[in-house]
Amino acid sequence: MNYPNYRLFDAIEYQKNRFPKSDMLNAKEAGTWKHYSTSNIETIVNKFSAGLLKLGVQCNDCTAEGSDKIAIISNNRPEWLFTDFAVQQIGAILVPVYPTTNPLELEFILNDAQIKYVFASSEELYLKAKSVASKVPSVKNIYTFDKVENAPYYLEVLELANEELLQNVEKIKKGIPVTHTATIIYTSGTTGTPKGVMLSHENIVSCTFLSKVSFPFEDAPQSKVLSFLPLNHIFEKCVSYIYLFSGISIYYAESLETIGENLKEIQPDGFTTVPRLLEKVYEKIMLKGNELTGIKRKLFFWSVAVASKYDNLKSGGLLYNIKLAIARKLVFKKWREALGGNIQYIVTGGAACQENLLRIFNGAGIPVYEGYGPTENSPVISVNRKEKGGSMYGSVGPIIEGLEVKLAEDGEILVKGPTVMQGYYKRPDLTAEVLKENWLYTGDIGVWVNNKFLKITDRKKELFKTSGGKYVAPQPIENKLKENRFIEQVIIVGAEKKFVGALIVPSFSALSEWMKNNNINVSSNNEAIVNPAVLNLYKEIVEEYNQYFNHVEQVKKFELLPNEWSIDTGEMTPKMSLKRKIILEKYKSSIDRIYN
Repeated sequence: MNYPNYRLFDAIEYQKNRFPKSDMLNAKEAGTWKHYSTSNIETIVNKFSAGLLKLGVQCNDCTAEGSDKIAIISNNRPEWLFTDFAVQQIGAILVPVYPTTNPLELEFILNDAQIKYVFASSEELYLKAKSVASKVPSVKNIYTFDKVENAPYYLEVLELANEELLQNVEKIKKGIPVTHTATIIYTSGTTGTPKGVMLSHENIVSCTFLSKVSFPFEDAPQSKVLSFLPLNHIFEKCVSYIYLFSGISIYYAESLETIGENLKEIQPDGFTTVPRLLEKVYEKIMLKGNELTGIKRKLFFWSVAVASKYDNLKSGGLLYNIKLAIARKLVFKKWREALGGNIQYIVTGGAACQENLLRIFNGAGIPVYEGYGPTENSPVISVNRKEKGGSMYGSVGPIIEGLEVKLAEDGEILVKGPTVMQGYYKRPDLTAEVLKENWLYTGDIGVWVNNKFLKITDRKKELFKTSGGKYVAPQPIENKLKENRFIEQVIIVGAEKKFVGALIVPSFSALSEWMKNNNINVSSNNEAIVNPAVLNLYKEIVEEYNQYFNHVEQVKKFELLPNEWSIDTGEMTPKMSLKRKIILEKYKSSIDRIYN
């Protein structure tokens, strides 16, 4: 399948010629929405490129190693994309860094990529970058997007532009090939040192247009989306270019805490998310439902039960459809209003989504589509479709147009196409491990359903063997257990052990309510997790869910933990996947208790 021969920065001209907008990118500044038009952004970006040229930033020999590198460590905001465009236009390479990256990792990335300039969004991130810059000889300066006392402000770079430099930018732009490395994204991964994934303009543009036609994302100049997943991650970055090439306006959420408010304000047509955030939304809704009394409470839980049986591939029959229509009118209408009242699609990726959640949200008339792909593939390999029969819960959808996918003998998913990365930066050894004869070995294990839908069964690296020699895939067990409202997070353990165990983080909001109803008084989470009645509750929950698994996969013993895992405390990656290795090390004593 064909896709256009564009570079990423061509999105500005593409939009200007087809659907120029007054609100291409939008963010709240001092409490009010500030709108940036297509032509306004074109001017800003060209001046920014010219200013970078004045600072000596260039393509040099235009190889991935030779081109100058610029780092960005920032929350989502228009300046993020201004920087991305400006750096690309002069053949330099953008290296995005997660705002939550710890100083040691940050130092490693800045040194490994030999970063010349850093752009940081806030005072906090400026100070973080500054604290490691003395150990990175290549860094010449750090600029900020917010005005920070005694810190160079990014608009100072734009002020360096003059007519000659602007003409030079136009010349350089014309000569940048689609094969040029546009970005190096360091994957935080769940283990080891970060690896720099090199992606060319062609990699991301092909992924953008193949996804656009597959999902499909129609050209929609009247449409708006809310963006809050980190732009440092290729999922949100690629989706942003889908929006830009489709004429869809992007509004940036102020923070994760204000998503609910921002959804109501801008009433978007869609957004992307990770399953963890969907789980949080669902938990909040269920807690509100639990506060209801009488007929309202009965109606709420009846509606959720109806939605949980929703199947988009086969009709539940006339009676079921009547019940669903009633539930949508009386209960789910409020859910949709809470999301702005206008949602046409939510795309989730980055980790496995619980099938139960997909059924309930879609049953409620809130279309959620799960997709899949690693950073190394720019990232999309497959996505559930909007078309009738194009979506199947529990799968990550059909393969997008223009890619070849096959399963290795052990079930590993292999992909080939224009979206596959150029390799790992300065690591030909690691590249050779995953790129063989143009096939990318993803490290994910999958199966085909009905010869159409791809279903991920586990990560190859996460499969473990019990001491009895049986293989166990932890992810499906964890996802099933998380369907229970009393379980917030869970990790399955048992490598080289006699049986499978689990570390469980309770949903303390649901548990507190249960304890109140059962007259159990405790003063802290630590007290709650050792209470005999609480332990008994979780024992019953685990036993109830064990029936879904083979004997060898059943959880025989578990430990409850008092605190939720998070990015800040180091147990989760920025895209909210579990860092298994870290958790297994950190909670070694809890695991030892399971097996003693």
